[in-house]
Formats: sequence, structure tokens, C-alpha cells
Amino acid sequence: MSLTEKIKHDLRGRGHTLKPVVSIGNAGLTKAVLREIELSLDHHELMKIKIGGAERDERKQIITRICDSLDAELVQAVGHIALVYRKKPD
Repeated sequence: MSLTEKIKHDLRGRGHTLKPVVSIGNAGLTKAVLREIELSLDHHELMKIKIGGAERDERKQIITRICDSLDAELVQAVGHIALVYRKKPD
């Protein structure tokens, strides 16, 4: 699944008012956190994730792992916040 720039633009607009649903702390991306993100994506489709306690490269790796594991798309990453999208299953 690849999002066009127009779709990403629309999703960024929708995501602007969202608050982070899941926070990743010092323990990193655990199976439990990944499961919680999956459940939230099933319910919300578009969500913000706060990634604390990680440097820039580590944050990129965590975001990549989330997207690859959950078949999601990164819409935008600014600082410690990632906006992630996955179409709801039918």
C-alpha cells in the first residue's frame, strides 16, 4: 500500500487535532505495545504514536518496524510523534 501525496496531505489535516493514542517509553517497542498499536489502528485507522526515550535513528527504526509489522503507512514523523495510517479491515 502506497499513499499518494494528496492522500498524505488530507491525512495530515485529519491528524493535526489528534492526540497520541500510544506512547512508547524506555522499554522500547515491545510485543504488548505493538499489539496495542494494532488494536488502535483497527479501531481508529489514523493515529499518532509518541516515541519517547529514543534518538532520531532509533525512532526511525521503531517507526519502520511498526509499519512493516502491521502493514501500516507512515504519513508524517515530526520530532517524537509519528502519524500512522492503516485502512480499516472490511
